[in-house]
Amino acid sequence: MMKKTITALLAGLVLAAGAQAAYPDKPVTIIVPFPPGGSTDMLARIMTPKMSEKLGQPVVVENKPGATGAIGATQVKRAAPDGYTVLCASIGMWAANPFLQKNLAYDPAKDFDLLTVAVKSPNVLVTNPNVPAKDVKELVAYLKQKPNKVTFPSSGAGSSDHLSIALFWMLTDTTGIHVPYKGGGPAIADLVAGHAEVSFQNLNNVIGHIKAGKLRALAVTSEKRAALLPDVPTMVELGYKDMVVTSWQALGAPKGLPADVKNTLHAAMMAALKDPETAKKLTDPGFEVTASTPEEFEKFLQSELAKWKHVIEVGKITLD
Repeated sequence: MMKKTITALLAGLVLAAGAQAAYPDKPVTIIVPFPPGGSTDMLARIMTPKMSEKLGQPVVVENKPGATGAIGATQVKRAAPDGYTVLCASIGMWAANPFLQKNLAYDPAKDFDLLTVAVKSPNVLVTNPNVPAKDVKELVAYLKQKPNKVTFPSSGAGSSDHLSIALFWMLTDTTGIHVPYKGGGPAIADLVAGHAEVSFQNLNNVIGHIKAGKLRALAVTSEKRAALLPDVPTMVELGYKDMVVTSWQALGAPKGLPADVKNTLHAAMMAALKDPETAKKLTDPGFEVTASTPEEFEKFLQSELAKWKHVIEVGKITLD
């Protein structure tokens, strides 16, 4: 009798442990280490409905801005590797911060389980319409007339737009004032309002303002012209062959996810990114859906780290 009782108790414990281990059994939080309104925030919020549907639990977005993504990234690094805290961040946090920020509290290649490169997008060189330059040639002349006076806002020091600015100055032998913000949203707001003059911004973030005439597009940083701006030349076309910058957003989680949790999370992300309705919401404003595997992300991150280490060192880019 006692043997049967013990066996029953053990079976009950096994079942309870199995039920407790079911993932997910509570909401999943996606940390966006930038303010609302930017490209990364947009991506996360577009993905969450389908992710929630796939996981059977709410997926909520939390903004933790600061230090070009380093504050939010460090918070995720320190979170439990249980699949309930996910990081959605951009190129600056993943590939530029290690070479720009001293005593960085995270290592992008070692402290996270890489899940997917979700989307990519070119940057576009835009000006406030009050800037008296109608093309890149006129802008270069304008900057040379006003050395260290024209303001260039970015979504943060080390962001793809900051790196684009530094490259542009280096390749055109011009200067300006870099004004780092805590995200693309506030940087673009000041640019549209005329409180700033020239910027490189993610295409998806400014296409509406360009179409509305609130910003003037002079060039894109992709190798080929952007489908949404077929009349706008590439920097390569204009003779700046090294002026190719692609912004990208990717998702990861604290290092050490159980294999089944990692697979479940990745499957939910793929379900969202490959859903026709969700994909349209991303491609309409200019994102290119990538939806990579974790292995593809790892290989891509290594190439991006090498690339931006070289650019930052050669260009002497600093956190001004």
